[in-house]
Amino acid sequence: MTTLTRSDWEQRALTLKIEGRAFIDGQYTDAADKAVFDCLSPIDGRLLAKVASCDLADANLAVENARKVFDSGVWSRQAPAKRKATLIRFAALVREHAEELALLETLDMGKPISDSLNIDVAGSANALAWSGEAIDKLYDEVAATPHDQLGLVTREPVGVVAAIVPWNFPLMMASWKLGPALATGNSVVLKPSEKSPLTALRIAQLAVEAGLPKGVLNVLPGYGHTVGKALALHMDVDTVVFTGSSKIAKQLMVYAGESNMKRVWLEAGGKSPNIVFADAPDLQAAAEAAASAIAFNQGEVCTAGSRLLVERSLKARFLPMVVEALKAWKPGNPLDPATTVGALVDGQQMNTVLGYIDAGHSEGAKLVVGGKRIMEETGGTYVEPTIFDGVTNAMRIAKEEIFGPVLSVLEFDTAEEAVAIANDTPYGLAAAVWSSDISKAHLTAKALRAGSVWVNQYDGGDMTAPFGGFKQSGNGRDKSLHAFDKYTELKATWIKL
Repeated sequence: MTTLTRSDWEQRALTLKIEGRAFIDGQYTDAADKAVFDCLSPIDGRLLAKVASCDLADANLAVENARKVFDSGVWSRQAPAKRKATLIRFAALVREHAEELALLETLDMGKPISDSLNIDVAGSANALAWSGEAIDKLYDEVAATPHDQLGLVTREPVGVVAAIVPWNFPLMMASWKLGPALATGNSVVLKPSEKSPLTALRIAQLAVEAGLPKGVLNVLPGYGHTVGKALALHMDVDTVVFTGSSKIAKQLMVYAGESNMKRVWLEAGGKSPNIVFADAPDLQAAAEAAASAIAFNQGEVCTAGSRLLVERSLKARFLPMVVEALKAWKPGNPLDPATTVGALVDGQQMNTVLGYIDAGHSEGAKLVVGGKRIMEETGGTYVEPTIFDGVTNAMRIAKEEIFGPVLSVLEFDTAEEAVAIANDTPYGLAAAVWSSDISKAHLTAKALRAGSVWVNQYDGGDMTAPFGGFKQSGNGRDKSLHAFDKYTELKATWIKL
């Protein structure tokens, strides 16, 4: 646990070395055409770095190197125990550089420094180490065969993986994908969001220091419509893994069909219902969870509990408790360790969130608290955590993923009605149920069309539990041993004895 103060972090920010070049074949390099874009901090609008804006030529070079090193077998055919050791060293280096990485993450996308350090960086290191630890404990299969036949079922690395990750948890989402992709022997081309590329660029060098062969991990910063599209259409990329919006996820599926039928695994957001029954066992805990579920990470969370479904008989008592709990989530300077809510990632996202708040007003929802841009004098992009009551699922604020701290409160009378409202969405990423009736809680959880359901808590789980969605929230799973399925091909080898 660090004891650094806001002043300490601000001083470190002044001398922090920031790398903005792409990372290809084990070294930093400019984009082929020397193009760059400005990386601005949402804390105060300062210029952090000029970052390489990669495109088709860079994608071709990175994929060529990734394929060459894959085919060489220097990593892909290395013993699982040796790959494990490298990933564990990689995780250790992430922990060793935790304060530097946390500072980069906070400056880049505006989240509170305490979260960057204790959640993002710590969780990323754990994800890398967990995948490394798992890889030499996974066994292949022998089929049930006649005595004169031998049937082997083996897993092989898929080849070259393009990993396209979002801006809200840049390091953690990268680590959720890098861990199993690298552990299984693949080469990876990582495309971080142009909104928050800095930690991805930094850990590339740490991976080489840990012993990852050059060319196994390449990092291409740039825009989705340029380098992201180039990777998705590339004929020598075997798999694309993606976390981001449903719109882009669908486009990636089209690109896969237009190119080489590469496998596409998608995590594409949500509009998660948080259902509180009148018999919830701990209303105070439920209220605090409802507040954190929408305010944590400025609401820029794919599993944000953005629809609070409250049993009608409870609402008059419960909603004031949520409003009170939300007071602990007040935007402040992200470099202050006491800050719980930071800045939205950039001006574009801030305007999107404010636009949804305007839509809530115009569609007849009742503003309970928040709803304004604040701290404008800092030059940063801060919006108050916001609650709307009197919301129906027909309203945009209840239907569409806002990716900001805007909570919609809806009412229900029965468990069946709660399930109907909760499932009335194209998304299916996560949900929560609060009830002291174990049968009702379990039956409600079974009826919810969501990849993760939490009971009497919000956002539970760890690396042992799979993460992913139903419906238009995507396919495939991050975390757990199930994640390894995305990065391997099954081979049946049938031998006549």
